[in-house]
Amino acid sequence: MKQLFAAMQFMTRLPVPASWTADLPVDSYARGIFWLPVVGLMVGVLCALVFDLAQHWFGIPMAALLTVVANGLVTGAFHLDGMADTCDGIFSARKRERMLEIMRDSRIGTNGALALIFAVALRMAAIMALSQDMMGAIPFIVCAPVVSRALVSLLMYRQHYAREEGMGNVFIGKISGSGFVLTLLVGVLLTLAIAGLTGVAAALVVCALAFGYRAKINHTLGGQTGDTLGCGIELFEWLFFLAALGLAR
Repeated sequence: MKQLFAAMQFMTRLPVPASWTADLPVDSYARGIFWLPVVGLMVGVLCALVFDLAQHWFGIPMAALLTVVANGLVTGAFHLDGMADTCDGIFSARKRERMLEIMRDSRIGTNGALALIFAVALRMAAIMALSQDMMGAIPFIVCAPVVSRALVSLLMYRQHYAREEGMGNVFIGKISGSGFVLTLLVGVLLTLAIAGLTGVAAALVVCALAFGYRAKINHTLGGQTGDTLGCGIELFEWLFFLAALGLAR
């Protein structure tokens, strides 16, 4: 259970006392990779509750916005920050070393700002569109964080860390083959149970796109970083919404 608490501390702002993971070795974080989809489930359930309550009080458009806000609050906007930094870096048209420097800069640039706007807008639009479908948006709101946390293992397994040090180094290149497979399996089973075959099909579409994202980052930066992990989680979530929307139509 300590590995679950560590994953919650690493990926969310959910209150977990520091004493619960105080004596957990750093290498245990990578061994507990299979808990990430479960942490995603926690995030998804909280966001779905916000959407369900808000749509009755304020209507679907406002509910979609509040769902995006809830996601940012629960995660501390950690992944959005990673997306903004990654886009500022890789779209700067600089050399690799300079890209990594830009990604470390706490200031946000034009590319990062546009990425945040697009991410929020696409997520809201997809949630509003899915709410009109027979299945509704709630199963996909729950599963989007599950799928994204499962697929982020693709950016960790047998990957090279692009920096000499950093938080991402806890996972990148450190997870085992069995942990990788188990993480994907947990993600698939949770998605199947909540969103059915449509959810699993959407997850497979995102999985195929995730390989393309991984290849692009590896080619551009020479490996993954904590920022590219965060960007991947955010990217995979709204791609899942879009894939689900396309399959549900």
